[in-house]
Amino acid sequence: MRLYPHIKRLMDIVLSLFFLALFMPVIILEYILVRIFISKQAIFVQERGGINFSVIKVYKFKTMLDKFDRRGNALPDKYRLSKIGNVLRKLSIDELLQFFNVLKGDMSIIGPRPLILSQIEQLPEKYKVRSRVRPGITGLAQVNGRNSLTFSRKYEYDIEYVKNYSFAMDMKILWKTIFVVFSMKDNPITTPVKELDDIRVQKNCGDSKPEKSHRK
Repeated sequence: MRLYPHIKRLMDIVLSLFFLALFMPVIILEYILVRIFISKQAIFVQERGGINFSVIKVYKFKTMLDKFDRRGNALPDKYRLSKIGNVLRKLSIDELLQFFNVLKGDMSIIGPRPLILSQIEQLPEKYKVRSRVRPGITGLAQVNGRNSLTFSRKYEYDIEYVKNYSFAMDMKILWKTIFVVFSMKDNPITTPVKELDDIRVQKNCGDSKPEKSHRK
């Protein structure tokens, strides 16, 4: 039995407590700004996939304005993402609340990003191995292209991580994450999701039935 998974959990707890203490002033300020300029419901809660296909509730700060069309449908992301929300996303501080997810044991600091449930339903069999570990706040895909990667390339990085993760790999990802965040590389909204969703394209080529949307 590998020893590192148990050490990794202990590291998650210690580092999460450290980062929450360090960033608590930022979290409080962020909460106030989101409440004033974006939404009175500052915290966004969404069900996503956890380890072994369990369902977890992931926390983050809202970055989208509550804007809807005449039929009550939410407007496209580019019309709802506020200037403040864009900055929060670029700095990835909208996800600071996920350290609470780590403390709960739902997530790890480092691992494949938790997928929304509709994505898991359509996930090709070869990529399901990514659910063998706890999902992470950051991961191998996030430091190697982040949201500029196609879905299949992200999942390939996830599989590589699941098969090879170690203390050395986790430390390398953690340091690279700091660089990516402060350089504000690979802005999450620079490329539309539908242009990166090659998994859906592949499925539609082999199946005439319409697929569900993968947009978050």
